[in-house]
Amino acid sequence: MPLARAHNIAVSLDGYAAGEGQSRETPFGHAGTRLMEWFFPTATFQGLTGDRERQAVDPASDPDDAFARRAWEGIGAEIMGAGKFGPPGWQQDPEWRGWWGDEPPFHTPVFVLAHAQREPLELGETTFHFVAETPRATLDRAFEAAGGLDVRIGGGPTMIREFMAAGLLDHLHVVQVPILLGRGVPLWEGLEGWEEDYAVSSATTPSGVTHLAFTRV
Repeated sequence: MPLARAHNIAVSLDGYAAGEGQSRETPFGHAGTRLMEWFFPTATFQGLTGDRERQAVDPASDPDDAFARRAWEGIGAEIMGAGKFGPPGWQQDPEWRGWWGDEPPFHTPVFVLAHAQREPLELGETTFHFVAETPRATLDRAFEAAGGLDVRIGGGPTMIREFMAAGLLDHLHVVQVPILLGRGVPLWEGLEGWEEDYAVSSATTPSGVTHLAFTRV
């Protein structure tokens, strides 16, 4: 049976999965890139971006890559929130085409919970569909488009929290990053006891992060 999966969701020690003050110039708000520094040296990141300057990788990144690459295995569609597709206000900018240029890394149908209708946007092998539906209805559409493969719940944290609260996530991979942000967008707020329906495993890697995997029992 196809699954709804969220991967590589980085969270600070005080529970924030994004910083405060997102804008076109600061996609992650005041957090900058600190939540994702563990990800950049991995072969998965380099394969997605073609970042040749990072090709000489410390082998210590291999344990992180073992987790990072799972996000791209067996995925037939993605769902993302409005905040992942663009900065606040992008819905009023008909020229906005996302952060990723003409060849986004998804290569599948992507359903954007934009809270407004907009014509589909086709970029390379990725087609963005803009929907104003409930998480459940959007997930049903994504499963249909995925053709028997899994659906990735891509973020940001507000949308992931909605899917968690609705009981729609089958697998969640969280990366606990040893930094304090002090403010931002929380992941766990309002979800007390959520983990009770999941088997939990953890692994700490040489980068200093801890990978937590929650798999529905």
